[in-house]
Amino acid sequence: MRRALTLRPGYAGSTSTTLLGISGLLMTVAAPRPTIAVTHLGCEKNRVDTEHMLGLLVQAGYGVDANEELADYVIVNTCSFIESAREESVRTLVELAAADKKIVITGCLAQHFKDELLEEIPEAVALVGTGDYHKIVDVIERAETGERVKAVSVEPTYIADETVPRYRTTAEGTAYLRVAEGCNYRCAFCIIPHLRGDQRSRSIESIVAEAHQLASEGVQELVLISQITTNYGVDLYGKPQLAELLYALGEVNIPWIRMHYAYPTGLTPAVITAIKDVPNVLPYLDLPLQHSHPDVLRAMNRPWQGRVNDDIIHRIKAALPDAVMRTTFIVGFPGETEAQFEHLLAFVQRHEFDHVGVFTYSAEEGTPGATLPHQIDQAVMDDRRDRLMQAQQPISLKRNQAEVDKTVDVLVEQVNPATGEMIGRSARFAPDVDGLVYLKGAAALGQLAQVHLESADVYDLYGSVVS
Repeated sequence: MRRALTLRPGYAGSTSTTLLGISGLLMTVAAPRPTIAVTHLGCEKNRVDTEHMLGLLVQAGYGVDANEELADYVIVNTCSFIESAREESVRTLVELAAADKKIVITGCLAQHFKDELLEEIPEAVALVGTGDYHKIVDVIERAETGERVKAVSVEPTYIADETVPRYRTTAEGTAYLRVAEGCNYRCAFCIIPHLRGDQRSRSIESIVAEAHQLASEGVQELVLISQITTNYGVDLYGKPQLAELLYALGEVNIPWIRMHYAYPTGLTPAVITAIKDVPNVLPYLDLPLQHSHPDVLRAMNRPWQGRVNDDIIHRIKAALPDAVMRTTFIVGFPGETEAQFEHLLAFVQRHEFDHVGVFTYSAEEGTPGATLPHQIDQAVMDDRRDRLMQAQQPISLKRNQAEVDKTVDVLVEQVNPATGEMIGRSARFAPDVDGLVYLKGAAALGQLAQVHLESADVYDLYGSVVS
């Protein structure tokens, strides 16, 4: 989804300049520099890249404007994960080209089509790959001389650390914290390793240092992200170090630490114990299972294949009975039979996950799945997605209704422009992917408020701020 960026205070080592004060910063620059707008597409990992590019540009004295019409350059940080994401990225580029904008194409689409995009889009002055976003200042400077720049490493290896300037574009109280980049697995449907490279983890010390910086800015929630967070540290330390990372983050003064992409086989006894022991680590499990039938999982080349079954879900629930469980599934993988889909449908109904996302399979060129026989018609995939989501809706409603009459912490994030009421999230809702809590009463933006929950629907909760 194309996102309008909300510019928040950021950091650059000891620098405290914010994007909201860019005009004042620019007054100190001897020579005027071009104004740059940034359009963000795609996932939260892409968002962190966007935030680092913003930080580097501001540090170098460039003006950043949210208005594309007024900007000299427009950076489009693109997504290329599935066909619909590519279509949105291309549509955005075509719109900007029609407006006669000088375009810098960054991110996954630039990495994916590095040999075609400059030729196909004459208005594009530069391409910047997923492992090259730290070169953005040099790229703009070279583009200013008239050069058409292609800064795309064949094998992405870069990952930013806490010393790289970053300006957050999320709600005031929330920040994403990338613990690793890339992936060593080769699932048959996934193009991410081709676009982002193999896994490379940051050190525990680097992650904790950035967490302390974010805490000093008033962040109330950290969302740990990578391609496979439960594999954190394997490349750096020789074995997973997620439990050790969680214990270290327990020393940071941030109330909520949430994990995304916690693969079920990586939820070892040590990790589960850390989730229990560390007070600010939320028992929120994002489990991208993708399917339940062992034959489909084997065809997908999932590294745990048939181990995604009833037993592993029962073990997780027994160890963390209060955990909120979110998962995602793919329907319509080549060769998926109606019986295999029914297996998945029964799996979802049996385990009653709190939140479920469903995607139809997208055949990505360069992945093994794209060449498999028995590709499934889009209408069949759409029908299966709709049936699975319809089965999940009463489960989600039941889970939300169980929250009614509780008093919980809610992170207040925005004001409803139609009603003037506050909107936030409880700990059971992750940003962007889960529901919201609609509030009556006054509360401070970017802060946690005590809220008595009074009603619920399939997706959202409703309550009043407790005085």
